[in-house]
Amino acid sequence: MTRKPSGELRRGWTTGACATAATKAALMGLWGDFPDRVSITLPKGEVPEFEVVEPCKGEGWAQAAIVKDAGDDPDVTHGATIIVRVAKSDSGVVFKAGEGVGTVTKAGLPIGVGEAAINPVPRAMMDEVVAEMASEFGQSPDIEITVSIPNGETIAVKTWNPRLGIVGGLSVLGTTGIVRPFSCAAWIASIHRGIDVARAGGLTHVAGCTGNMSEKAVQKFYGLADHAMLDMGDFVGGMIKYMRRNPVARLTIGGGIGKLTKLAQGAVDLHSGRSQVDFERLAQWADNPAVAKANTALEAYETAGPDLGVLIAGKAAEQAGAMFGEGAPQIDVVMIDRAGKIIAQVGP
Repeated sequence: MTRKPSGELRRGWTTGACATAATKAALMGLWGDFPDRVSITLPKGEVPEFEVVEPCKGEGWAQAAIVKDAGDDPDVTHGATIIVRVAKSDSGVVFKAGEGVGTVTKAGLPIGVGEAAINPVPRAMMDEVVAEMASEFGQSPDIEITVSIPNGETIAVKTWNPRLGIVGGLSVLGTTGIVRPFSCAAWIASIHRGIDVARAGGLTHVAGCTGNMSEKAVQKFYGLADHAMLDMGDFVGGMIKYMRRNPVARLTIGGGIGKLTKLAQGAVDLHSGRSQVDFERLAQWADNPAVAKANTALEAYETAGPDLGVLIAGKAAEQAGAMFGEGAPQIDVVMIDRAGKIIAQVGP
């Protein structure tokens, strides 16, 4: 997450695209010769080329790998080696989770419980490659595909997988095959999957928090399960929009005073580059002109006192309710200070 490129950002390739390329190279090695480079066709018609590494084969199997290039996206799997081993299956294309690839253990995801965490689009891409190579080499398309990612289980701790019930490693993801740098879409999609898993697990209370510190405080305060915690980040609007269509009975929103003030003032994206605190308005709420001269929401809180925190938390809950409109869930808001201590809480 620390790569900060200058200039135009470079896109990269998803784990699913890398696994598809490795599948093609492994099949070519199984039925002929390994290529030095291999190209695949992505869902939107683009044809990227990948360097093949670590080719090897034995009796009835072959294996090849691609080193993932995520471009300039701060992707934890950038530089990971995506290894695919192919062998004959009893019937059709069968997907297996190798070392470092997770297995689904909770309902609510697009892949069934007990299956390798290889998402539908990468599966379809690999299916197409198997059909293409089998036709080209005159072979049966009955193939077992085992995807491995060395060190994947360690890397997965930095992702949403443990919370979503994907155990043992990473997911093989991608809908277009392309990683677009710093895309908000991937984060919001992860919030959606978190809501899906919580609903499928029968949870009636979930929490969306702006960061790790507020998440820990909220989870401890309410005694919530890991899969009740949504990595909302700055995307309160994206979370609420999805929850309007996929309701949960109770929602807690947690964060620091700055971001919660922006929510209280009607922001749907709490990022510092996309919304700002209106201190004049905050001063009116506090009935304290000195608040207008504050440089931060925390300074405003220290100027006006604890009652301002409670007022902001209440208005944040009201704004969240207004975003839902009719049929809003029970909403409560928890505000923390920089040490993670709860300084205001509204709701049951």
